[in-house]
Amino acid sequence: MDYNVTKTDEEWRAELSPEEYRVLRQQATERPWTGELLDENRMGVYACKACGAELFQSDTKFDSHCGWPSFYAPKESDSVKLFTDTTLGMTRVEVVCANCGSHLGHVFDDAPQTPTGDRFCMNSVSLSFTTKD
Repeated sequence: MDYNVTKTDEEWRAELSPEEYRVLRQQATERPWTGELLDENRMGVYACKACGAELFQSDTKFDSHCGWPSFYAPKESDSVKLFTDTTLGMTRVEVVCANCGSHLGHVFDDAPQTPTGDRFCMNSVSLSFTTKD
């Protein structure tokens, strides 16, 4: 897969904290209810922690009670890429940054209370937040 931002493992390790590297580059998951962006309610934009690409807007964030920040749609339809993930003995849909290929989380079609029915369940450590001016 070709991405606009490509780096070696050594470059990613130098730029990211150990936990950020584990989640963003090794597809790990942060523990539920521990992410600093879970209860973020200000207006703003959520970007990829690895490359800075804008991914989600605060007006699509909702409380899904799952333990991770959840959004019902990406900022732009091509902000993220989706892949089938069959790890852990189940089939899920992995969400990665379309700009650098970093792992963000998974998307589920179990949110009928939203306009799209989707729950983009993201790791806080995969995202940075900037308030809207």
